[in-house]
Amino acid sequence: MIGPITISVISISRGKVNRLSRAGVRDSKLLTGKKRMFLYDEIQSLAEEVLTYSITNSEINQAMSNHISINELEALNFAKLIDSMESKPSTVFLDSPDVISERFGLRVGFFSQKRLLASGMKRGKKSAEEDVIKVISEHKADSRYPVVSGASIIAKVERDREIQRIADRSGLDIGSGYPSDSYTVSAIREDLGRGRLAPYLRERWQTIKAIRQLRMEEFLG
Repeated sequence: MIGPITISVISISRGKVNRLSRAGVRDSKLLTGKKRMFLYDEIQSLAEEVLTYSITNSEINQAMSNHISINELEALNFAKLIDSMESKPSTVFLDSPDVISERFGLRVGFFSQKRLLASGMKRGKKSAEEDVIKVISEHKADSRYPVVSGASIIAKVERDREIQRIADRSGLDIGSGYPSDSYTVSAIREDLGRGRLAPYLRERWQTIKAIRQLRMEEFLG
């Protein structure tokens, strides 16, 4: 409900993938904050390239007001990150947020300027084999592929840093910023009408609408 959606891509040679696993890289949600911070530096040292982008709450609000889904917004920005990579991967592994995992890969391929070939896409007759980058888009890819686990750790650390900056600026204990966090919900409820968190809210999130509705009912009651 608060802050950006942070996404990350990392590029690593096949020979170093096992070193990610040996270092303890796995799904960022299964690691403590301290362990993620340690692995953040390890991943940076092992990877050929690390790129991160934070989709701000303002971008999210604007997209949703224009009826652009969060999945589309993520796919567009993943495509931009992949396009900006200096290294050229042979395969791109994506952790799909879409209920149909392959559809997310198709969207990224559609938005990208590179020759990404996701499942379901037809290869053009003039596309040379060496120009094509294979796309594997799966649910829970961050628990299956170390390279995706590494990217999830990078993104999580960067987002946590931004959440801490928001907490410092607002002077509020906002917790993690997620709807399931009682500290986040309490902070938003307490700040309604004050505006300290207003610059950082994902205004069109259903949970925020529910908090405002409940608060209005309490006021009228």
